[in-house]
Amino acid sequence: MSDDFTRFTGTSTYLTSEALESAVNCALALEKPLLVRGEPGTGKTLLAEALAAGMDLELIRWGVKSSTRAQDGLYVYDTVQRLYDSRFGDKDVNDVSAYIKLGPMGQAFSRDGRVVLLIDEIDKADIEFPNDLLNELDRMRFWVDETQQEVAAKVRPIVIITSNAEKELPDAFLRRCVFHFIDFPSQDLMKRIVAVHHPRIEETLVDQAIETFYELRSMKRIRKHPSTSELIDWIAVLKRAGVADVRLDKNLPFLGTLLKKEQDLVAFADQLAGGRRWRS
Repeated sequence: MSDDFTRFTGTSTYLTSEALESAVNCALALEKPLLVRGEPGTGKTLLAEALAAGMDLELIRWGVKSSTRAQDGLYVYDTVQRLYDSRFGDKDVNDVSAYIKLGPMGQAFSRDGRVVLLIDEIDKADIEFPNDLLNELDRMRFWVDETQQEVAAKVRPIVIITSNAEKELPDAFLRRCVFHFIDFPSQDLMKRIVAVHHPRIEETLVDQAIETFYELRSMKRIRKHPSTSELIDWIAVLKRAGVADVRLDKNLPFLGTLLKKEQDLVAFADQLAGGRRWRS
């Protein structure tokens, strides 16, 4: 890498590991999309926000749903509005370009400067969705059929793609990405993350809360493990309520901040009451 290459090292509010920094910087150097996986709460979406903030770039979000099509990210031709204007309006409906609405990818391509494009939770869409993006992600350009015009990126955007591994992504798509799996934070890193969000809090409470949190995550029958954001919220509630001591027992305060499924609450109570081995 050249001396003028801008390296990402996290921000004051987004702490990174060496492996994550390496993956981001590899994607930046190769100008390839970065595909990040990891369980909910590991900071996949926040990575794009931190990267945009750290490099002082605009962030364009594309939240993917089950009904999302690749075409939605490029542009949408608003035929309904054009029909309405032709019947009731006084606009020149012959100007088709007025009814072309760029999607998130189209917006990223059309910007004069570099931006960060977040394609969030790509695995929620149909299995063919990633393949439908291959050409545009490679060439950073696409054709608008209705106007016979090409939209081409003036500056190649930084593309961050997140996945919760709900379904496998096609090999052809994976080959075009730099991949990184974000591990759940270690207890030491988690303590640093908590310190960012709660800089003035009793260290003993933080230590006990983190230890209890990881013990809870290790319980065998818990299906939805509490995430980092839930730990931060839990500590905030403990602090506000004046709780000074926490232990993993049946009277664990504000348990509903950590466990969000009824079966997990039942499993928690059952495993503690039964006195059985509960570590995974």
